[in-house]
Amino acid sequence: MSKTKFVDFRAVKAAITMEQLLQHYGILDQFKRTGDSLNGPCPIHKGSNPTQFRVSTTKNLWNCFSDCEHGGNTLDFIVKMEKCSVHAAALKAIEWFNLDPEAMAASDDKAEPAEPKASAPASKPATKPAAKGESSGDDGRPQGLPNAPLKFRLDKLERTHPYLTEQRGLTPETIVDFGIGFCSKGMMADRIAIPIHNAKGEVVAYAGRFIGAPPEGVPKYKLPPGFRKSQELFNIDRAIKEPADLPLVIVEGFFDAMKLHQHGCRKVVALMGATLSTAQEELIRQHTNRHSHIIVMLDENEAGQAGREDIACRLSKFCFVRVHQFSQPDMEPEHLTTEEVQQLMEGVL
Repeated sequence: MSKTKFVDFRAVKAAITMEQLLQHYGILDQFKRTGDSLNGPCPIHKGSNPTQFRVSTTKNLWNCFSDCEHGGNTLDFIVKMEKCSVHAAALKAIEWFNLDPEAMAASDDKAEPAEPKASAPASKPATKPAAKGESSGDDGRPQGLPNAPLKFRLDKLERTHPYLTEQRGLTPETIVDFGIGFCSKGMMADRIAIPIHNAKGEVVAYAGRFIGAPPEGVPKYKLPPGFRKSQELFNIDRAIKEPADLPLVIVEGFFDAMKLHQHGCRKVVALMGATLSTAQEELIRQHTNRHSHIIVMLDENEAGQAGREDIACRLSKFCFVRVHQFSQPDMEPEHLTTEEVQQLMEGVL
């Protein structure tokens, strides 16, 4: 492949793994495997602490929690190790792992420049499994294009549905505050409709939660076609109105945010999944400063554990970040009691 030829970076990243890279550099035996994680000394800054560098084999991501204070994907790792551009890193990967040059080449209509510019529209990432059964709703339009505010409201929702009051334990006040309810017709028929607001307080979409466990092939959450959840943070419009000295709590799901809000933790946002998009990171950056505190409180499962490491690494570059780990597997923020939430917040303030 000519060095001037465009490279499909996504194809290269998808074709190699962090384990292969560690093996290529002859350091895989320095890492200890725990579940889906590989832990060892950082090969980038030549560290010696056996827990400072972590690789998620399921997410194919790495993080250095020591001197580098950085993380990323496979190409980012080569860039750091070789001190080269991302384009050069991709070419090295193609050569090292005997990848098909033609399969790794970007077509003319999807070509990426050798050095991607920040102003260029971000290419659509490969689809990742969404946490809690959520469908992504992202489309192929440029990532920077905002979701348009809706011109309608679902105003005939059943607020007293037992799924909300009995199964989820929400109070009438919380249900009204978030404007949620059972929808009997339309696209969200037979689902709990949850309005999603942008930072301005405008409703940009409704998410539909299936009542109970959905049958095979039916998504737990339904999002409207064309809506890109990666551009929004659920409850951001309320969270930014809270006092600046309060910590911002980041959770995964809608009901996590609602329950924490109900327990008195009002400065909370939900990612609508276990990963933080670039747009969501920028939203947080806009509404925080170097004195701000953030608590990352994702579900205590494989996806949440991998996600919180990546999020903490990225957000710690511009504010103070604390990661909350639950004491039991599969615990979620919505499982916390009012007393446990109050104790948690008292420990931070």
